[in-house]
Amino acid sequence: MDKHYLTQERYDALAAELQKLNTEGRQAVAKRLKFAKELGDLSENAEYESAREEKADLEKKISKLQALLQDVAIIKGAAGSDTVKVGSKVKLKKGETTLEYTIVGSNEADPLKGLISNSSPLGRGIIGKKSGETVTVQTPKGEMAYQIVAVA
Repeated sequence: MDKHYLTQERYDALAAELQKLNTEGRQAVAKRLKFAKELGDLSENAEYESAREEKADLEKKISKLQALLQDVAIIKGAAGSDTVKVGSKVKLKKGETTLEYTIVGSNEADPLKGLISNSSPLGRGIIGKKSGETVTVQTPKGEMAYQIVAVA
């Protein structure tokens, strides 16, 4: 199984969400189920069916979060290395345009905020490369050439 790369902040947020779902979420669904059962005939009880679906969705979400957090690698800053790896801050040139990204796991990727996934085409293309190297990456828009200007 592949590791899930997360920053400490993202890990803490997901762990807090899991804790809340396990406690408050389950309590709220249990109350809804109890109320729906008190309405009578369960075979034609839309409230009961809705509560059961909510419980199933909640349990699915809890299970997903538990699986994600079970196999996590916390991203530490990659300062001091001239090789691109998860956690690196990278300055790239594409033609005349300069781009800056931080390499993160797929669960935190947000290119508009400068966070690209290590499993994205660009992320895979620059991982393991050094400052000064030029890489050609196959993207959905075709081949793109990037020069790695700096790695921090």
